Amino acid sequence: MLSSDDRKYMLNQYFRIIHNISDKQYQNRAWIRGQLPGIDFDETVCQFEDLSDPLLSEYHEFGMTNKQYVILKKFRDEFEVFADNNNWPQLFINTPEWDAIVEMAKEVLRAFHYHQEAAE
Repeated sequence: MLSSDDRKYMLNQYFRIIHNISDKQYQNRAWIRGQLPGIDFDETVCQFEDLSDPLLSEYHEFGMTNKQYVILKKFRDEFEVFADNNNWPQLFINTPEWDAIVEMAKEVLRAFHYHQEAAE
Protein backbone atom coordinates (compact mmCIF):
# COMPACT_ATOMS: atom_id res chain seq x y z
CA MET A 1 0.00 0.00 0.00
CA LEU A 2 1.38 3.36 -1.02
CA SER A 3 1.55 6.19 1.46
CA SER A 4 -0.05 9.54 0.77
CA ASP A 5 3.41 11.00 0.14
CA ASP A 6 4.21 8.21 -2.34
CA ARG A 7 0.99 8.85 -4.26
CA LYS A 8 1.64 12.60 -4.29
CA TYR A 9 5.20 12.04 -5.56
CA MET A 10 4.05 9.66 -8.31
CA LEU A 11 1.35 12.07 -9.49
CA ASN A 12 3.79 14.97 -9.49
CA GLN A 13 6.33 13.00 -11.53
CA TYR A 14 3.64 11.88 -13.97
CA PHE A 15 2.33 15.38 -14.51
CA ARG A 16 5.83 16.76 -14.96
CA ILE A 17 6.27 14.26 -17.81
CA ILE A 18 2.91 15.24 -19.32
CA HIS A 19 3.86 18.89 -18.97
CA ASN A 20 7.01 18.23 -20.96
CA ILE A 21 4.95 16.46 -23.60
CA SER A 22 2.77 19.58 -23.79
CA ASP A 23 5.70 21.98 -24.20
CA LYS A 24 7.29 22.21 -27.66
CA GLN A 25 9.98 24.63 -26.46
CA TYR A 26 11.09 22.04 -23.92
CA GLN A 27 11.00 19.31 -26.58
CA ASN A 28 13.20 21.32 -28.91
CA ARG A 29 15.73 21.94 -26.15
CA ALA A 30 15.73 18.41 -24.73
CA TRP A 31 14.89 16.10 -27.62
CA ILE A 32 16.11 17.99 -30.68
CA ARG A 33 19.08 20.07 -29.52
CA GLY A 34 20.12 17.78 -26.63
CA GLN A 35 20.56 20.68 -24.22
CA LEU A 36 19.19 18.64 -21.33
CA PRO A 37 21.51 15.62 -21.11
CA GLY A 38 19.90 12.27 -20.42
CA ILE A 39 16.39 13.47 -21.19
CA ASP A 40 15.34 12.32 -24.62
CA PHE A 41 12.10 11.15 -26.17
CA ASP A 42 12.78 7.48 -25.39
CA GLU A 43 13.38 8.26 -21.72
CA THR A 44 10.21 10.35 -21.61
CA VAL A 45 8.22 7.45 -23.07
CA CYS A 46 9.73 4.96 -20.60
CA GLN A 47 9.03 7.17 -17.58
CA PHE A 48 5.50 7.85 -18.79
CA GLU A 49 4.72 4.17 -19.34
CA ASP A 50 6.24 3.12 -16.00
CA LEU A 51 3.81 5.37 -14.14
CA SER A 52 0.71 5.02 -16.32
CA ASP A 53 -0.54 1.59 -15.32
CA PRO A 54 -0.26 1.98 -11.54
CA LEU A 55 -1.93 5.38 -11.63
CA LEU A 56 -4.75 4.37 -13.93
CA SER A 57 -5.45 0.99 -12.35
CA GLU A 58 -5.88 2.59 -8.92
CA TYR A 59 -7.01 6.04 -9.95
CA HIS A 60 -9.44 6.48 -7.04
CA GLU A 61 -6.56 6.00 -4.60
CA PHE A 62 -4.82 8.90 -6.32
CA GLY A 63 -7.83 11.16 -5.84
CA MET A 64 -8.88 11.26 -9.49
CA THR A 65 -12.46 11.78 -10.52
CA ASN A 66 -14.05 9.56 -13.15
CA LYS A 67 -13.89 12.46 -15.64
CA GLN A 68 -10.18 12.99 -14.95
CA TYR A 69 -9.57 9.27 -15.33
CA VAL A 70 -11.29 9.18 -18.74
CA ILE A 71 -9.26 12.15 -20.02
CA LEU A 72 -6.02 10.71 -18.69
CA LYS A 73 -6.69 7.22 -20.06
CA LYS A 74 -7.54 8.60 -23.49
CA PHE A 75 -4.30 10.57 -23.52
CA ARG A 76 -2.28 7.59 -22.32
CA ASP A 77 -3.75 5.38 -25.04
CA GLU A 78 -3.17 7.93 -27.81
CA PHE A 79 0.35 8.76 -26.64
CA GLU A 80 1.37 5.11 -26.44
CA VAL A 81 0.09 4.41 -29.97
CA PHE A 82 1.96 7.46 -31.23
CA ALA A 83 5.18 6.52 -29.40
CA ASP A 84 5.00 2.94 -30.70
CA ASN A 85 4.98 4.27 -34.27
CA ASN A 86 7.32 7.26 -33.89
CA ASN A 87 10.68 7.38 -32.18
CA TRP A 88 12.62 10.13 -33.90
CA PRO A 89 11.44 13.57 -32.70
CA GLN A 90 13.20 15.37 -35.52
CA LEU A 91 10.77 13.69 -37.91
CA PHE A 92 7.53 14.16 -35.97
CA ILE A 93 7.81 17.26 -33.79
CA ASN A 94 6.24 19.55 -36.41
CA THR A 95 3.53 17.19 -37.64
CA PRO A 96 -0.21 17.60 -37.14
CA GLU A 97 -0.27 14.21 -35.39
CA TRP A 98 2.22 15.39 -32.77
CA ASP A 99 0.38 18.70 -32.43
CA ALA A 100 -2.72 16.68 -31.51
CA ILE A 101 -0.77 14.83 -28.80
CA VAL A 102 0.59 18.12 -27.45
CA GLU A 103 -2.95 19.53 -27.29
CA MET A 104 -4.23 16.40 -25.55
CA ALA A 105 -1.45 16.75 -22.96
CA LYS A 106 -2.54 20.34 -22.34
CA GLU A 107 -6.12 19.12 -21.90
CA VAL A 108 -4.97 16.63 -19.26
CA LEU A 109 -3.09 19.33 -17.39
CA ARG A 110 -6.15 21.58 -17.44
CA ALA A 111 -8.36 18.76 -16.17
CA PHE A 112 -6.03 18.32 -13.19
CA HIS A 113 -5.38 22.07 -12.70
CA TYR A 114 -1.66 21.38 -13.05
CA HIS A 115 0.74 24.28 -13.61
CA GLN A 116 4.50 23.93 -13.59
CA GLU A 117 7.44 25.06 -15.62
CA ALA A 118 9.23 22.49 -17.76
CA ALA A 119 12.45 20.97 -16.45
CA GLU A 120 15.47 23.17 -16.86
